[in-house]
Amino acid sequence: MGDDRWSGTPNRAGFARTLKALKRDGSNILFVGADTAGTHGLLCNRLLGKMGRTRRYLLVVTDDRDRIPLDEHETGGTDRVLDYSELECSDGSERTDGGEQPPLGALGTEIIDTVDAFDDLAEGLEPSELRVCVDSLVPLLREHPPEKVFRLLHVMTSRVGQVRGIGHYHLPLERGHDAVALLEPLFDATVEIRTRGGSYEQRWQFRNREIATEWVPF
Repeated sequence: MGDDRWSGTPNRAGFARTLKALKRDGSNILFVGADTAGTHGLLCNRLLGKMGRTRRYLLVVTDDRDRIPLDEHETGGTDRVLDYSELECSDGSERTDGGEQPPLGALGTEIIDTVDAFDDLAEGLEPSELRVCVDSLVPLLREHPPEKVFRLLHVMTSRVGQVRGIGHYHLPLERGHDAVALLEPLFDATVEIRTRGGSYEQRWQFRNREIATEWVPF
C-alpha cells in the first residue's frame, strides 16, 4: 500500500529509485526555506557525507569558512573551502567590508579550476565522488545582479553534472520568493525545509519528473 505523503509515485520506493538515479548520473539540488536559516549549515555538513567516507572530494563555497569547516590540510587535497570574501577585487586588492565586491567571474573560475583539479587527482571522478555545497546564495544575490548569479550557477551546475557530482545549494528564502523562481530551473530538484514542533521536515519537487512529496520528516 502506498504512502499518501508521497504523491506522483506508488510508494517510497519510487522516490528512492529517483534519488539513486540522481546519485548515479549527477545532480544539483536547491534547498529553500526562510524559517530554517540556521539549519542550512547543518544540512550542508550532512549532505557532504564527511562521516565514514572512503574517497570523496568536497568543495564548500561560502563567504565564511568557519561556518562549514573542513580539514583541508589533512585530506591530501581532496577538500577545499572556497571563501569568496577572500577573492581579489577587479583592481587587484582584497575585499574589505563595505568595499568593492570580487567579480563573479573570478569566483566561477576558482570553482571550475577546483573541480578540474579534483577530476585530475582522481584520474576521473566516479559518480557521487564530488560533493559541492554552496552554503548560502543570499550574499551573492545581495551583492550582485540576479542575472549574473544565474549565469554563475548555470556554469557551476553544468560542470558538477558533467563529472556526475552532487551539488547542493542553500537559499534560505520562501519558496515563493522571486529569487527562487529565477534560479529553480537550473536544478534537478527543489527541497523546501521547515521546522515543526522542534523537528525538521522536507518537501521535494523534482524537475522534469512526475514525482513530488508532501511534508515528511528528515
